[in-house]
Amino acid sequence: MLNKEFIKNKINFIQSELKVLAGFKDCSLQEIASDYAKHTIVERILERIINDALDINQHIIAESEKIEVPNDYKETFSGLAKIKILPKKFSEEISKSVGLRNILVHQYQKLDEKIFYNSIKDCLKSYTKYCAYILKHIKS
Repeated sequence: MLNKEFIKNKINFIQSELKVLAGFKDCSLQEIASDYAKHTIVERILERIINDALDINQHIIAESEKIEVPNDYKETFSGLAKIKILPKKFSEEISKSVGLRNILVHQYQKLDEKIFYNSIKDCLKSYTKYCAYILKHIKS
């Protein structure tokens, strides 16, 4: 059974993290890249937003009888498109954030600072939309 309270709590957390992240959107690339504290805060916020979205995706998919559990995190977004919660094109775009999350979490690749910096605005745009789609789904 879909736990709407779990999802709402996760969405509330994502939305509060997006508000904090918005405070960094007007910083320059140099400001973020050269300031250890700012860089670390942005890293952690991005990681937390993406992780909570993945938790939501996995929960919805696990409770759906329409699709199989995906093999990886990126596929959880396309899974939500398959069950008509996210538009296909949007799911393809937002799923790219999983690659950034993997780099931040596992540190198996050098972080491209320009991509990292651009991800601030990308995340604000994409995850604001994501929250709206998820809330629309649990209200229906």
